[in-house]
Amino acid sequence: MRIYHSPAALLLLTGGTLGLTFPLGKLASEAAVSPIVWSWVISAGAGVCLLLLQIASGKTVSLKSNYLKFYVISAIFSIVVPNLLIFNVIPKLGSGFTGILFTLSPIITLTLSSLVNVQRPQFLGLLGIAVGFIGAVVVTLTRGEVGQPASVFWIFLGLCIPLSLASGNIYRTLAWPKGAGAFELSIGSNLTSALMLLCIMFAYSDLSDLYQLMSVKEIALAQVIGAAVMFSVFFRLQQVGGPTYLSQIGYVAAGVALISGTVFLGERYSLITWLGAVVIVVGIALSIVGQRTHPGPS
Repeated sequence: MRIYHSPAALLLLTGGTLGLTFPLGKLASEAAVSPIVWSWVISAGAGVCLLLLQIASGKTVSLKSNYLKFYVISAIFSIVVPNLLIFNVIPKLGSGFTGILFTLSPIITLTLSSLVNVQRPQFLGLLGIAVGFIGAVVVTLTRGEVGQPASVFWIFLGLCIPLSLASGNIYRTLAWPKGAGAFELSIGSNLTSALMLLCIMFAYSDLSDLYQLMSVKEIALAQVIGAAVMFSVFFRLQQVGGPTYLSQIGYVAAGVALISGTVFLGERYSLITWLGAVVIVVGIALSIVGQRTHPGPS
């Protein structure tokens, strides 16, 4: 597929489907679905869907030791920890504001990649990150929805989301198994994440919590479809764009989360928030142009 070789298209598709996670997660939270259960829905749903596609295409998923190590560490930093944080802070910060926290991931990823000498973007890419970050700061300073200012504690907890994601971005680049396919690694990481979350539910919660999903069947189905689409291209985006370019899915997700939260959930944000979102869009555009001028590895 042509889209599978286009970093810009992969960025928009991955970020767009990620952005839908926030309003869907808020609806699940309002229906009393626990964060652990909803995180499990994302990982298990995406993992199973992609595994079925992999089997249908006559391919397998490697269980070699270096692959298993990759699955575990990737699952912890990129899926388990961020998702548990996301669905715990959404009720406190709002789905749109939580999405905005993702926009801090590029600047953190860039910092970490510089420390470990991983590929850095060229001038336009750096400018795009800087502009997007300015927009993110503007939005963050509005501190949540209108009439619902967020506490410092919940914002601090939310900031752990981009830190975990950035760590995962760098790890996957450094530890990517030689010859491994993006689809295969996505399946392994998601199924490993689903197993971890199931163990957490068994140890600290009640598996009967899973029955609460019956009250949000349509929302859960939409989330599974969105997660399957997102993870079908997420690892490929890292493969062709590199960790810093991948991290900018947060910019796209933030815009989608703000719009969908406003249109479908009745969330309200100040004019400053929307101006910040416009600045983020400019940052995305600069990054896309920079990536086309200086493409990453394919």
